[in-house]
Amino acid sequence: MHGVQGTLDELGTPLADVTFVVVDLETTGGSPTGAHITEIGAVKIRGGEVLGEFQTLVNPAEPIPAFISVLTGITDQMVAGSPRIASVLPAFLEFARHSVLVAHNAPFDISFLKTAAMVTGHVWPAFRVVDTAHLARQLVTRDEAPNRKLGTLARLFGAATTPDHRALHDARATVDVLHGLLSRVGSLGVLTLEELSTYSARVSSAQRRKRHLAEGLPSAPGVYLFKDSQGRVLYVGTSHDIQRRVRTYFTASEQRTRMAEMVAIAASVTPVVCETTLEAQVRELRLIAQHKPRYNRRSLNPERAPWVKLTIEAFPRLSIVREVKADGARYFGPFGSRLGAESAIAAVHEVLPLRQCTRRLSSSGRHTDCALAGMGRCGAPCTGGQSVQEYDVVVQRAVEMIAGESRDVIGALRQRMRSLSGQERYEDAGAVRDRLVHLVRAAARTQRIQPLANSAEIMAARPTPQCGWEIICVRFGRLAGTTMTPGGADPRLYIEALAVSAEIVLPSPGPASSASAEETEKILRWLDSPGVRIVAIEGEWTCPVNGAGAARDSLDADPTAYRDVVSFDEPIGPGLRHRRPGDLLVVPGASVNRTPISPTSPRARLEP
Repeated sequence: MHGVQGTLDELGTPLADVTFVVVDLETTGGSPTGAHITEIGAVKIRGGEVLGEFQTLVNPAEPIPAFISVLTGITDQMVAGSPRIASVLPAFLEFARHSVLVAHNAPFDISFLKTAAMVTGHVWPAFRVVDTAHLARQLVTRDEAPNRKLGTLARLFGAATTPDHRALHDARATVDVLHGLLSRVGSLGVLTLEELSTYSARVSSAQRRKRHLAEGLPSAPGVYLFKDSQGRVLYVGTSHDIQRRVRTYFTASEQRTRMAEMVAIAASVTPVVCETTLEAQVRELRLIAQHKPRYNRRSLNPERAPWVKLTIEAFPRLSIVREVKADGARYFGPFGSRLGAESAIAAVHEVLPLRQCTRRLSSSGRHTDCALAGMGRCGAPCTGGQSVQEYDVVVQRAVEMIAGESRDVIGALRQRMRSLSGQERYEDAGAVRDRLVHLVRAAARTQRIQPLANSAEIMAARPTPQCGWEIICVRFGRLAGTTMTPGGADPRLYIEALAVSAEIVLPSPGPASSASAEETEKILRWLDSPGVRIVAIEGEWTCPVNGAGAARDSLDADPTAYRDVVSFDEPIGPGLRHRRPGDLLVVPGASVNRTPISPTSPRARLEP
């Protein structure tokens, strides 16, 4: 079984693997600002087994009040020869290192320990803390126990040690209380430390009753679909462990309001087990686009993403469209919103006098002029003031920018920003830069996607921790198939089988791939990840030397400065440059070239 990397919020540590240190203190008073520790007792446990105990009296360097001595049995004579807290605390911190602290009424004990660390000059580690008193308030009803005192809970859970206000005895009793409480939350689907840390009674009983939906789900990587009673898909998600992730929806670790609403009407969960990370991510995108679940917020309508088109006519202009057609026009995008597309067009218009009117002009151009012509922002082809040949010079600059030669347009926009800043028109300069960001990112996206979209087939492999290979087949920018090889197996057999069994994909027009832009970008990130080897390419995969990628990286790295956008790389050959993070692997045009992978050395470099 091969894992799929999950997001941080779904990764969890099973409670059986957590090392807990249950601690209890005795002190000279109720506040760490005016009282001191007289005894520390702690028990280290993991998986229900005791790993060790820590106990010592502490000399508080002050008289112990009489009522405290009566309560705890600890007298001045008992602690007179005991070590001071400055000596005891380092030993306790070493005992508790890399553990989760547990205490009954934890804020009291932890506040004394933190104050002691501050006074003695020790750094307090970032311990996770579990408060058994807080958990008991969520899990123990008034019918079971009249209060949540340690002695009361120890009797309820049949603790082997009776608490008596001595630190080690109380810590031992708290261990049994903790185990009793963990047993209860386990029946509610709380199985990890992260779930325990966020557990509370805010989860309704109706939500907890839905935990049966996670029963029988595979503990495997893949995609899961929440469905209502009529089989309609409500939500699609992905995880490295489907069962564990689905369980979190029925505990307080899931705090999104819309998810609680979704769980309330969910009737079933359908798992889709996937073999690789990329397959799970792609399946999630496709299922969201297919079903358009009401509780998913992203990737719902990839087909509606706007593009910017340089029209085909005597006097071309920039237009926002929803579809890329095989009409010979130049396109770039897609954009996340129409506003982004409009901003990119405005950036081009800042430096290129393309016409902005929407009417169709004949080559003769016999119309009245507009305000932009009077301002010098347009050559007025509408009035015949600019011939088709003269206008084509402007159009070619736009074509070059879209195709990958971005220095001219980007340099002009930089100069425009500097000019506005020099006139102290900072808001106008900021507006130009915002438009530049939209333009550069869209152009870079097009220049990254188009080579992959134009390649009939790319076979690539990445080594796995199990000494095998994860192999993918990409056709015209769409994931056509994926497979895994076991360690030591000859991957050539799997590659040949994948090439035969992979999905048949037809090319799409223009720079658009045969998949959503988001899917193609996920494939690109996979191809750009460490260890990837290109096995075969049918087509051409190049990255323009003076493309928009360098400008995008510069803007992303410093989103506030109006600074020059420079090229990061010097050419190393015709149309090639050095590879760097975020760039595609540069591969010149080539036919299919299947170079074998050594079955005995799965991490050996695969030559293109």
